[in-house]
Amino acid sequence: MSDKISKGAALVTGASSGIGAVYADRLAKRGYDLILAARDEGRMNALAARLRAETGVKVDVVRADLTQRDDLARLETRLREDASVTLLVNNAGAALFGSFTDSGPDRLEDLIQLNVVAVTRLAHAAATGFGPRGRGTIVNIASIVGLAPELFPGSVYGATKAYVTYLTQTLHAALAPQGLTFQAVLPGATRTEIWDRSGHGLANVPDEILMPVDELVDAALAGLDAGELVTIPSLPDPADWAALEAARQKLGPNLSAKRPAARYGVKVAEPA
Repeated sequence: MSDKISKGAALVTGASSGIGAVYADRLAKRGYDLILAARDEGRMNALAARLRAETGVKVDVVRADLTQRDDLARLETRLREDASVTLLVNNAGAALFGSFTDSGPDRLEDLIQLNVVAVTRLAHAAATGFGPRGRGTIVNIASIVGLAPELFPGSVYGATKAYVTYLTQTLHAALAPQGLTFQAVLPGATRTEIWDRSGHGLANVPDEILMPVDELVDAALAGLDAGELVTIPSLPDPADWAALEAARQKLGPNLSAKRPAARYGVKVAEPA
């Protein structure tokens, strides 16, 4: 069996530009066949033609708007039923900056649909397909803002990305014993089109904090190769993340109890 066949196919959402397009490039060079999904079919076709010519892999292009149930359902079916798919890169997402009250409720709902509902449904479909085969990898693109609400006060975007990290961790705990691999990638500020699409504008982001997208994806793949569950490409010392996790675990025994903590001074009811 060739290395290419053994790796199978990778389904990459948001594959027409930015992080998704670079993932497509790197995975093709690693020998994965590709299923590219995004709204911009023209860009995907151009990317697919280049990757077929450069790497010889098979590339399918699927035009899909993941805020639309029918488009989402087609990808779910592919993930559940196509045994060649071994990797999902859940990358499609959007940002929405500005205060909570200044954002229209319909725009907030669309953001949640793309960043939370679509990510969840695709991960569910992939896990459902991978589980019986005892192999498969799900990479979910989250964000460092999910760890730092003070960076974007009132931002639903940050809340959606915190959800993505939490989902990835819980899926790992539940499904890794079945042979599935999970990774949450938490980019910081990255040089992609998301800034202009969100209305913030790339020109308004300090250049010294913008990571080139190819370096981001290369670091994320290195983290995946190393077996990291959570990858923060800009984090110099992984011990810092380990310390955060240890502090969270320390809370565990006191997160739920029969009585309120004594520090609140609540009068405890006498036993009947």
